[in-house]
Amino acid sequence: MAVPARTCGASRPGPAPTALPWPGRGPQPGPGACRRPSRPPRPLLLLLPPLLMLPLLAAPGASAYSFPQQHTMQHWARRLEQEIDGVMRIFGGVQQLREIYKDNRNLFEVQENEPQKLVEKVAGDIESLLDRKVQALKRLADAAENFQKAHRWQDNIKEEDILYYDAKADAELDDPESEDVERGSKVSTLRLDFVEDSNFKNKVNYSYTAVQIPTDIYKGSTVILNELNWTEALENVFIENRRQDPTLLWQVFGSATGVTRYYPATPWRAPKKIDLYDVRRRPWYIQGASSPKDMVIIVDVSGSVSGLTLKLMKTSVCEMLDTLSDDDYVNVASFNEKAQPVSCFTHLVQANVRNKKVFKEAVQGMVAKGTTGYKAGFEYAFDQLQNSNITRANCNKMIMMFTDGGEDRVQDVFEKYNWPNRTVRVFTFSVGQHNYDVTPLQWMACANKGYYFEIPSIGAIRINTQEYLDVLGRPMVLAGKEAKQVQWTNVYEDALGLGLVVTGTLPVFNLTQDGPGEKKNQLILGVMGIDVALNDIKRLTPNYTLGANGYVFAIDLNGYVLLHPNLKPQTTNFREPVTLDFLDAELEDENKEEIRRSMIDGNKGHKQIRTLVKSLDERYVDEVVRNYTWVPIRSTNYSLGLVLPPYSTFYLQANLSDQILQVKYFEFLLPSSFESEGHVFIAPREYCKDLNASDNNTEFLKNFIELMEKVTPDSKQCNNFLLHNLILDTGITQQLVERVWRDQDLNTYSLLAVFAATDGGITRVFPNKAAEDWTENPEPFNASFYRRSLDNRGYVFKPPHQDALLRPLELENDTVGILVSTAVELSLGGRSLRPAVVGVKLDLEAWAEKFKVLASNRTHQDQPQKCGPSSHCEMDCEVNNEDLLCVLIDDGGFLVLSNQNHQWDQVGRFFSEVDANLMLALYNNSFYTRKESYDYQAACAPQPPGNLGAAPRGVFVPTIADFLNLAWWTSAAAWSLFQQLLYGLIYHSWFHADPTEAEGSPEARESSCVMKQTQYYFGSVNASYNAIIDCGNCSRLFHAQRLTNTNLLFVVAEKPLCSQCEAGRLLQKETHSDGPEQCELVQRPRYRRGPHICFDYNATEDTSDCGRGASFPPSLGVLVSLQLLLLLGLPPRPQPQVHAHASRRV
Repeated sequence: MAVPARTCGASRPGPAPTALPWPGRGPQPGPGACRRPSRPPRPLLLLLPPLLMLPLLAAPGASAYSFPQQHTMQHWARRLEQEIDGVMRIFGGVQQLREIYKDNRNLFEVQENEPQKLVEKVAGDIESLLDRKVQALKRLADAAENFQKAHRWQDNIKEEDILYYDAKADAELDDPESEDVERGSKVSTLRLDFVEDSNFKNKVNYSYTAVQIPTDIYKGSTVILNELNWTEALENVFIENRRQDPTLLWQVFGSATGVTRYYPATPWRAPKKIDLYDVRRRPWYIQGASSPKDMVIIVDVSGSVSGLTLKLMKTSVCEMLDTLSDDDYVNVASFNEKAQPVSCFTHLVQANVRNKKVFKEAVQGMVAKGTTGYKAGFEYAFDQLQNSNITRANCNKMIMMFTDGGEDRVQDVFEKYNWPNRTVRVFTFSVGQHNYDVTPLQWMACANKGYYFEIPSIGAIRINTQEYLDVLGRPMVLAGKEAKQVQWTNVYEDALGLGLVVTGTLPVFNLTQDGPGEKKNQLILGVMGIDVALNDIKRLTPNYTLGANGYVFAIDLNGYVLLHPNLKPQTTNFREPVTLDFLDAELEDENKEEIRRSMIDGNKGHKQIRTLVKSLDERYVDEVVRNYTWVPIRSTNYSLGLVLPPYSTFYLQANLSDQILQVKYFEFLLPSSFESEGHVFIAPREYCKDLNASDNNTEFLKNFIELMEKVTPDSKQCNNFLLHNLILDTGITQQLVERVWRDQDLNTYSLLAVFAATDGGITRVFPNKAAEDWTENPEPFNASFYRRSLDNRGYVFKPPHQDALLRPLELENDTVGILVSTAVELSLGGRSLRPAVVGVKLDLEAWAEKFKVLASNRTHQDQPQKCGPSSHCEMDCEVNNEDLLCVLIDDGGFLVLSNQNHQWDQVGRFFSEVDANLMLALYNNSFYTRKESYDYQAACAPQPPGNLGAAPRGVFVPTIADFLNLAWWTSAAAWSLFQQLLYGLIYHSWFHADPTEAEGSPEARESSCVMKQTQYYFGSVNASYNAIIDCGNCSRLFHAQRLTNTNLLFVVAEKPLCSQCEAGRLLQKETHSDGPEQCELVQRPRYRRGPHICFDYNATEDTSDCGRGASFPPSLGVLVSLQLLLLLGLPPRPQPQVHAHASRRV
């Protein structure tokens, strides 16, 4: 396009721009003057050819500079391309390194990665690993059922009769406010010695099991003591399992009574004050104890539900939601005369973490008003469960109703929707202290195969919102062996410190009968579990033969990743599973959706796709080609995939049989050789079993050298593949120094360093002193420049990383550098591979000066072009830098070089932070494309609490009006409050817990959150392009052109005249987000499949045990007595309480 003339200086509105002083450089000439660079430029590699005088756009006779024409700027671009290419050809040594590899062809073999064979082998190895755990699980479950069946119930059992190791005993003895100290517990607790075990990341004792009992369960109750008595026999089975399989980790029995017995013994990792751990609320227990659920929760919000009762209901619903897993579906509605959903969800949705969060927030907004209408609530719930046009669990169906009481039994509703088959179970919860007749609530539950519960106070919430699992377990118990199937869980954080694990679960059934000919017992005794650490599964996958950008991943039936290099939660809450979807672990596209569906369906497959990938530092996005291959892992719900770039089809395997050569190459790893051969960083890999790891690479190298003086590369305790490749690459990179780098003067061409990095784990930086400023990861596979160079042809520029909130770069002693790297591609016998990356580190300040000269109208190297009184010149990036902005921006939109001295300390920043107006224009003209995604694994600082100094969370605080109201003091609300206060006095630590120490507290530490990420990458425009940023007198001309064989965009623009036209700024930095709108996402749910088995019905089920309860009126005398006790600060001695069904006794 034709570019209109614009003169500099006088023709521009407003005062002429003044020169910006640059410390140490002296004053700079203004526009129209002939200027030399403030310091003599370093020699240019290429001879700058004279430029033809271009037709001027200024009016005849005017003494002015005009905006350069398009072909002028194209000429500058070619000079930049030639200069970069020339430097890289001479100093990068790509061609020379190819020749070195060919000269050493006898020292290595080219091996092939065969995707189908690889993925099948790994899947088979994982299957074998998990199968060994399955056999151990079955032995445990069978033994547990037999031990319990042979056990004789003891009514008069006492605490001193039981000897066991209480995992929390040490912590409780150290805490004078603990429950057992206050009670004067008589339990005989073992005192054990422990040894450190790296496999468990813990101190353990292999001779005993440990027992953990929830804080809100009385250890001295008859039920608990009998449970401890019969489960003691499991200890020998645990020990025998470990003898048969020494790789076993935690073996755990989670009892339906709340007792956890695990092996080997280790002290409980509880917080100092509040321990809310209850095995029955763990993801693995919930999954093993029942089949998937479709649940509708309905909450009575009529006017009679007020104050404390409504608060109890809200808390109860949240606790109920925590009993659901990702295999379950749920909706929550409130009702009075009418029923309506509490959230934006109009149908059942998956009970994943984000959907449950929406429910929990919505429940807090419920308000009590109107009259009770059970019919409206139940009709809404049944309609939800009958909706077959949505994805759901299609197994157990249930309605959970929370109310303060009522007279209506709504029998007509049950007759219409649920009878005679009773496919929907109804659970009713009477909340708060009241005088209502609870018979109708009991009848509803009993008539619909459910259970009736009472929640009189906050202390009853946790136990009574999870007991329904016992009822759901009945069909499983009655199904017998058919239901004895091992299930594998989602990934979650181990409570005892193993890190990320999956757990194999197997239900344990009660096999006793009440007498000869009596019906079979329906109770589930608990769930047996065995942990498998994700790191143990990762060890079965190829380590380094897949190259830097190849990897193995695995997903479950929900599409959640079990293995993936991007599964890196920054913070974990052991109460929630780690649920990262495959489409969130990678950048989603249609091809990946198809692959994910096929894997969930258990199919095999292979597909080559073109897709987008984020760089390791998450600043860039590259369009790449990847080959996906996948197979199911038999006997599990998992599927395994392999991702391989085409250039990683082959890899090198060193064959250093010559020991003399081994010694020769090894000497180049010694620090004594660094001064002449350059500094060597070695990747911190597991070369040998006895090699001590260290985050300091100098120390790691020292440890490596010391070990190599004791063992040989062929030692059985070492990984021969890794060691041979490391030593080979040490020798090959040394030959590059010898042939290329040592004889070159880097300073002549403004280079701070040259370097080479290899698949074998070597990074050699020359000269040695440059290593002091080397900040790249010593593991090439974890270095962003290395991985991006493999995926991009040509020269990849990487400016230093700068955050907008941090201080600008400090330009001292020319130490700030810009990496330029490129992959070395080998072709050996028709097989292509990329075993190394080479590059240079440019001196930022010197190359900024050189950049000005290359983008100028100089006719030769030392003399800028002069304009006479009547001559006309085009502006250039050297003479006219007060008027003309010239920059190089990389493919992520980050500033690499500028002709503006004051912008040199902004190199590495997103260009919108430097010139928002120009960056927006480049984006709007399709030079850049934006990719937005969400990081669901981020960690955020805790939000400051909004009620500092308030009462303990979850406790109702009466108002002044309440205290002045005599009716309130004689009400059920006051009675319930006193119950809570007594509960707090008994469990004193609960009410005086430091919130920073309370497990599960959102204030405890950094919490998981969602961050929105935005990356930019080159769009579809490849040609040279002129445009105008139109804004009246503030308009700006600009030219942009991609530099061939690089990841750079060359931009020339007029400097902004004014700020009136500043448009919206493009953002690149990560920002806190609520994530995509959940209400919209549930309308198009991702494909998933539930477990293959479902046990929700058995014709022989006895539903007569459906809950009983009695409410009692408060006594004024008791209230007065309690008040006196509270005033005196003398907590009454508690009576033993059993938080378990009486039917637990067998």
